[in-house]
Amino acid sequence: MTKTTTTTNTKHERVESFSVDHKGMLVRAVTPRRGQPYQHRCRLASLEAVAHRFDEFGEGDTVEIIAGAIDQPVTQVATALAFLLERGIVERIGKLTYPASIDVHLDAMTEYHALRDKGPEQVDPA
Repeated sequence: MTKTTTTTNTKHERVESFSVDHKGMLVRAVTPRRGQPYQHRCRLASLEAVAHRFDEFGEGDTVEIIAGAIDQPVTQVATALAFLLERGIVERIGKLTYPASIDVHLDAMTEYHALRDKGPEQVDPA
């Protein structure tokens, strides 16, 4: 059973949603304004590594710097960063991402587990 949070698309805007799949992977689903929808996945261990990186260094980094520092695929790091950004745990200033929380790992795990435990969103039949 997949658990999902979704941003609605009412004006042909880019839509991004997050869910946790049956294997416990964080899933980022994107419907771009143009083109085909796509998904990227992030292992829980990768999400934790990204969060720990912010807690340990607390400085602004790019996705490429973080991926290299923690030896994780860029797509997984980008998925983790998008989730953390959406939840307000980190913030982007220019091309750099900075912690917006005093404990990024704790907040990231709280949000991940809340999403995992939430269950699928109810669809309005109207």
